[in-house]
Amino acid sequence: MQLSQYSDAQLAHAYTEGNERALEVLITRHKDKVYTSIYMLVKDKYLAEDIFQDTFLKIIKTIKGGRYSEQGKFLPWAIRVGHNLCMDHFRRSRQQVPISLPDGQDISVLFGAGDMASDGIETRQVHESVRKMVELLPEEQREVIVMRIYADQSFKQISELTGVSINTALGRMRYALLNLRKMVTDNQMVLR
Repeated sequence: MQLSQYSDAQLAHAYTEGNERALEVLITRHKDKVYTSIYMLVKDKYLAEDIFQDTFLKIIKTIKGGRYSEQGKFLPWAIRVGHNLCMDHFRRSRQQVPISLPDGQDISVLFGAGDMASDGIETRQVHESVRKMVELLPEEQREVIVMRIYADQSFKQISELTGVSINTALGRMRYALLNLRKMVTDNQMVLR
């Protein structure tokens, strides 16, 4: 049997046994879908290429280290690795990304800081405060916030990338916003 006829599990196993060509076939088989899922999140060709390379480096390291357990789901796992690296990028990013709600309003209006945030310094402080609060959200809610606000993904894209229904993605966003409001209220925060 030729390598191209092997299942993903067989290719991963062949690679752990020292067959470098098996890895090449596995990567070639799935590279387009993994790259596309990364590009949909970051919307930047060069950044997507960097994260794509990091994704396959992590996949190679996991397989080679014997930590990959095949359950017939290589592609969803590979996409998830890429997705997680994208989320890591957004969390690390120090860029001042304008944070707006789906209706186009600045997120600071949720916290009554709309007028206070007119100055550039105050706006950056509001965004930094919001980012810190986002880090405190449960992972599923944080993921939706990051994908929707920072990566500008539609709820349809979010549902496809996270493997949940659109209603679940919308629900997670709703709970995330409610939790953010509660944090502001509980901590008597003034976002400015």
